[in-house]
Amino acid sequence: MGRYYSGDIEGKFMFAVQSSTAADRFGQKAMVNYVSYYFDEDDIDRIRKELNSLRESYEKVAAFFENRNSYTDEDLVKNNIVKEELSDYADYVLGEKIINCIKENGSCSFDAEL
Repeated sequence: MGRYYSGDIEGKFMFAVQSSTAADRFGQKAMVNYVSYYFDEDDIDRIRKELNSLRESYEKVAAFFENRNSYTDEDLVKNNIVKEELSDYADYVLGEKIINCIKENGSCSFDAEL
C-alpha cells in the first residue's frame, strides 16, 4: 500500500524512504490527517535553493536508476548510496514537480496522505 499526494500535482511517495511531509523542506508546513500544501511564485526562490542543495544526491541516484526500475539494499551498498541520498532523490523529484506546477499555473496545491 502506498501513500499518495494529489491536487495540482500528483504522485506516490517513495516507499520506506520519503516522508508524507517531504514538501515541508520547501517552506510550507503540514496539517493533520492529510497534509495540505500550497505554493506560489513567492516560494520559487526557496524551492530552487532547496533543489540546489539536493542536486548532488539527485544526480548520483538518478544515474543509479538509469538502467533499473527497482533496487535492493545490497544494490545501494554496492553503489555507495545511503538512504539519505535516496530520500533526497525522491524529494528532488517532488520539488521539481512543485516548481513546474507553479510555472505552469502560478501556484501549486496538493494534499498528501499521512
